[in-house]
Formats: sequence, C-alpha cells, structure tokens
Amino acid sequence: MAERDRAVHRIPEILRDAGWTVCLVGEEQSGKLAQVTAGLRRGPDPAGSGKLITSGFSYWGLESTVAWAHACNDLYYPVMRESIASFSRRWRGLSERLPDGPLHYVSLGPGTGQKDQALLRSLDSRGRCGCYLPVDVSAEMLRLAQREALQHLHVPAADVLPVQLDFSMPANLDRLGTLIRSTVGDEPVVYSLLGNTLANFDSDTQLLTLLAEKLLRPQDRFLLEVASTAGQDEVAARAAAQEYENSPRFREFVTSALLQYTDLQIDMNSLTCEGLVEGDRALLVKVIYRNRTGAELELTLPDRSTVPFPDQDTIRLLLSRKYTRAGLEKMLVDARVTAVGETHEAGHTSFDRPAFGMTLLLLAKGDGVRPDGPNPFD
Repeated sequence: MAERDRAVHRIPEILRDAGWTVCLVGEEQSGKLAQVTAGLRRGPDPAGSGKLITSGFSYWGLESTVAWAHACNDLYYPVMRESIASFSRRWRGLSERLPDGPLHYVSLGPGTGQKDQALLRSLDSRGRCGCYLPVDVSAEMLRLAQREALQHLHVPAADVLPVQLDFSMPANLDRLGTLIRSTVGDEPVVYSLLGNTLANFDSDTQLLTLLAEKLLRPQDRFLLEVASTAGQDEVAARAAAQEYENSPRFREFVTSALLQYTDLQIDMNSLTCEGLVEGDRALLVKVIYRNRTGAELELTLPDRSTVPFPDQDTIRLLLSRKYTRAGLEKMLVDARVTAVGETHEAGHTSFDRPAFGMTLLLLAKGDGVRPDGPNPFD
C-alpha cells in the first residue's frame, strides 16, 4: 500500500512534462468490443432499425477521433461548426447563474475540447477553476480534448483527471459519482453534456434522468446543449437530414466505424441520411448505410465471426435529433431537472430553410421548470 501511495504522489511531478497524460480506465474494454459486435449481429431491417453501431462507438478509436475533428471544421457541416463558434457567447449568458466559490468541471463527452476550453477559461479568469474531469468512452478523444481544453490555461496537472468510461451505463455512473465525490467533497460541480450528444441516444430522456439521479446534487449544475427546431413537418425533417448529408467530412467520420469494426468495402453512395418527424418532440435523423450491391454480403466482425448482410439491409451509423420546445420541456419534466438559465443561438435561415438553432440550458435538480423569458424557439 505504501509503495502504491508513493507512486500516486509522483504523478503530478511526472505530468509537468506535457508529453504525458494520465487516464483512469473505469471499465473492461473487451466488453465494449462485445457490445459493438452484438449491435452488428442484429437481424435484417431495410428501414434502418436492425444492425447498428450504438452511440459512443462512432467516436471510439484513433481513426474516428481524427475524422470527427476534421468534420467539426467542415464548412459544409454547419451543425457542429456553428455550435463551436457560438458557444463562448452563449456560455457568457449563463455563467453568472453559477454557484459562488470554486467550481469543479466534469465534461461528459468533451469532443474536441474547444467548448471545454471556453468554459474553463471563464472560470480560470475569475480564479474559480477547480478540478477538470473529462469523461469519454474513447481514450483517443480524451487526449485530444484535454490538449485543446487546457491550452494557455493555468490548471495544475494534479487537478486534471481524464476518465475513460461509458457514462450511459448505470453501474458506471455509480462508480463515476463515487470518484467525483471523493475528489471534490461537498464543493459544487458543473457537469456538461454538449454538442447535442444527448440526441445521439435512442433513450435520450432516460439517459438525462439517469445522469440527474446518479450525479446531480442540490449544489451542482448541469450544462446541456441541444439542437432545436421551430419547424415540425416533413420539409423540416428533410432539411435536418441534409445538414449531415451535405458534408463530405461528416460522411468520412460516420463511416470510419465501419472501417474499424467490419471488412466492408465502403461505397459513399450507399450512405443516406433520413429525416423523420418524431411526434411533437423532435425531428429525428438516421444516418444509414444500405447494401445496394444487389447481392448478399458477408461481414467479418471484430471477433472474426461473420454475419450476413442481405441486399437492401441496413446498418444504422448514427442517430440525431433537433428538439421542439414542447419536446425539450417535457424531457426536463420527466428527468426531474429545472432550467435555471437558457441561451439560444439561431442558425442561418432563409425562405426555404426551417429555423434551426442551438439551445444551451443550465439545469439544477428539481421539477422541470422552464426559465422565465421569451420562447427562443418562436
């Protein structure tokens, strides 16, 4: 025990060399590979609800991390590029509503780290920056995010603790909550789930509920960023799908998972983005790879087993949404969280394009109440 303690105490000194990154791995990685394989074994479904790569695994691995970083800077992918560009402005509108004193920051899915840098910079400039804990299923994404987030900041290496963990699993959140509480004690924490990441999950409301129940204490705050829509019809759904379809870099990113987990020869003409109306709550976008060869293919999976891929069968590569005001409010109520602040940035609109935007919410534990003020979706 004494030897281990001495090794732990040496870590801050080692980290003074910027070439090193310490990362806590919170789960068995072979189990994650089994999850990927299980998703690709599902039965055929031409509608895109059979075989799939579940959220998180689209970003897992070096190739996907590099492809995502490129996609975020693609002029033809305005969803993420505009979200990153406007984040500092939207965050300033909420930062005054944070609890007093030092704040620790836990970033769930930090992405490229650019938004984390904006948030940490604002805390650092006021002398309020505590520990920084980025959490992601991908070790490569964590290293990329940490390097970008801490650039030109004065955050001690001992206060940075990346955690490789799938935060969508209840047991993992129990472990993460224990780690955070043992690290920060009773001091307040700001959690974040940015970049419309919540929309990538089939059970988005259940995930938000789980995060609030397992992590959020009365003194904590939760920063949630989602894409929004004022239109709710087939035309708007198609326009939402085209935002993804028009980006060559996004198409490279979303197919990178197929290159990692299968031996499929990728044909970009077989990739489609389908926009659907999800009741009154959201526009739903499915990014689908369809077998258009006219013959049944055989996919080799990571465990070297094979699975048939019939003609017209599909693999769902990504799921996303743009939420309506009604859908967002209901989700907050169901997750039992209260919005204590909100900012909204409208995207570029024209006579033939629906009013899409990005909404940033500051949440607290409570009963899903909408903040006072005008409806930014109108």
